[in-house]
This record gives sequence, C-alpha cells and structure tokens, in this order.
Amino acid sequence: MTEKAANPNAPDLALAVLNAIQNPVIMVDGAGLIAFANWEAESFFGASAGYLARHNVASVIPFGSPLLTLIDQVRERRAPVSEYRVDLSSPRLGADKLVDLYVAPVTTDPGSVVVVIQERSMADKIDRQLTHRAAARSVTGLASMLAHEIKNPLSGIRGAAQLLETSVIDEDRALTRLICDETDRIVSLVDRMEVFSDERPVDRLPINIHSVLDHVKAVAKAGFARNIKITELYDPSLPPVFANRDQLVQVFLNLIKNASEAVGDRGDGEIQLTTAYRPGIRLSVAGTREKISLPLEFCVHDNGPGVPADLLPHLFDPFITTKTNGSGLGLALVAKIIGGHGGIVECDSQANRTTFRVLMPASRGVSEDDDFSKTKGHD
Repeated sequence: MTEKAANPNAPDLALAVLNAIQNPVIMVDGAGLIAFANWEAESFFGASAGYLARHNVASVIPFGSPLLTLIDQVRERRAPVSEYRVDLSSPRLGADKLVDLYVAPVTTDPGSVVVVIQERSMADKIDRQLTHRAAARSVTGLASMLAHEIKNPLSGIRGAAQLLETSVIDEDRALTRLICDETDRIVSLVDRMEVFSDERPVDRLPINIHSVLDHVKAVAKAGFARNIKITELYDPSLPPVFANRDQLVQVFLNLIKNASEAVGDRGDGEIQLTTAYRPGIRLSVAGTREKISLPLEFCVHDNGPGVPADLLPHLFDPFITTKTNGSGLGLALVAKIIGGHGGIVECDSQANRTTFRVLMPASRGVSEDDDFSKTKGHD
C-alpha cells in the first residue's frame, strides 16, 4: 500500500501546514513561475496565489534581487542555500523589507525550488522594543531622584522670589517674575517625568479599540487637529484589546497630536487611523515567563515630511524630539504604556508617509485559533 493510499488526506494536510506557517513560503517552478504561495506569502506580496501563479518571480521582487541568484545556485547545486539580511524593499512590497532567505530544491520536481522568507523587520522591532523598555526603566529611576532632589529646592527658590517681589522696585519686578516662571516650568517638567516612576498596577478590561479611537478623534477634531482631515480604515471584526482605556486614550492622543504637528498647516494634510488583525507575533511579558500573542495592529498614519533617518532608531528614547520646544517625553511615555501592556510600538517613516504602529494582545480568551485569524482575507 502506498503512502498516498494510506493517507488520502495528505495533500490537504500539507496545505494546511503550509498555510499555518507564519512565514511567507513560495514554490518557484523551472520556468520561474510561482507555482505555490501560502497565505503569508499572499500577504507579503500583496497578491492572491492565483495572481502570483500567472507571474514570474522576477516580476514581483526588486530588479536584480539576490533572491534570483540564490534560486539559480540551488538549481545548479541541488542543495539548499541560506542568505541573511537581504533587502527586498520596493515600491510594490514597501519599505523596510529586510529578510532572511532559505531556498531549497524540490527533489520530486527538478528545476523547482521552495523559498522561505523570514522578515527581519519584526525581529529587529522586538529587539528595539526591549531597548525602549530599558530606556523607560532608566528614566523611571531618574524621575524618582529628580522629584525629591529638585522639587523641594525649587519651592524654596520660588518662595524667596515671591518675597523679593514685594520689596523690589518696578524695574526689578520683571526679574523676580522670571524666576517664578522658570521654576514653575521646571516643576512642570519634573511632574511629567514622575509619570514614569508610577509602577502601580492598572486595571485592564476587554476594550473596543474603535470606541477609543473615535473618542480620541473627537477630542483632536475639537482642538489641535481642527483643520486636519482624519480618516479611518477599521477592521470591524476585530476582537477586544486587553488594556486600560484611559492609558490607551493617552497613547493615541499623543500619537495623533504628533501626527497633526508633523502635518502642520499644509492644505492636503491628512491623518489616517487603521486597525487590523495580524496573527503570528509573540513577545514575552516583562516580569513573567508568559509569552503572549500580539495580533492586534493599530496604526496612525500621516503624510507629513517624515522623521529624520538619524532620529528614527531613537525616537522612543526620553528627551529625543524634533520639536523646537518639545521635551521628548511624549513618545517615551507611549513606549512605556504599550510596553507595560506587553505590546510593541514602532515607527516607519519616509517622505510623505509616516506610520506609528502599535501591536497589542487581544482580550483574554481570544486565541489565534478563533475566527479572527481565519478570516484575514484569504478568500
């Protein structure tokens, strides 16, 4: 009895296994056509398997890509080849497409090869997120020290300046007022930093992210984003996020305010809010051995000038800012809140397109086996 006869469902089982893999997998035949693409490959290339099957692999990747050379090498040597940190960025695939490649021959079909793509961007994002958490811990200790060592002397300085104000001549009163104003400004800065030292547990509940975003949008449209177009592209089937509502409001107010300041007064300025379900990302929760899935993606896009490339890797560090009068604590606070929820926040930026992306866990009881992960659009 043949293996096929012993297990007549083997082809269906193999297809299910390939579609369950959270890496793009394609098979390229001897003519260079994409004979197979799993669900993640459809998402990576932004096209259906049927569309990809009608096209040569060279037409869907950047011109002169090392992937084409790897495919030729595997065909010649009939042995697998790996290549690390290959840049597949293109207008079609998008920016920041740094990947690891594994190419292997298909022994039963000479000339055909299988390509497994491992996106480096997510691994690098998790590494950077751990750095952001370390930075947040550093500023936590700094905030605690500043609150004690600076605020008390400042109150004495301010009190002395107020006493002097009653006895100095009018010409010098402006100087005592300047002392009061500057001490108030420093106290305000220290107060903002004290937020980082608040390590009390927060109440978390299943939260509808769309109600949070609608609330934040209403606040923004009534104030700092009054003259900016804000659009939404939501996934209505999204499960609840397990989070603290007030902290989520604070996060997205910060992100939308940043976006509105980036857009400025340009007539075509626009901010877009998007939500989506992206299964497959897992991250360890700080202080526990638990690994949680981060399938919920919330993005704030703007068409401003973009973040300078030299600032991008440090954008969530404390005191890093592109604003003339900014303190550089807003995005550091965003990183702290999202990190405290076991999530990731990242920024992708280029001219006329900046995206702040937040990945967070779903509410407890929602798993990647639920319908949300099976209805990603792979029709």
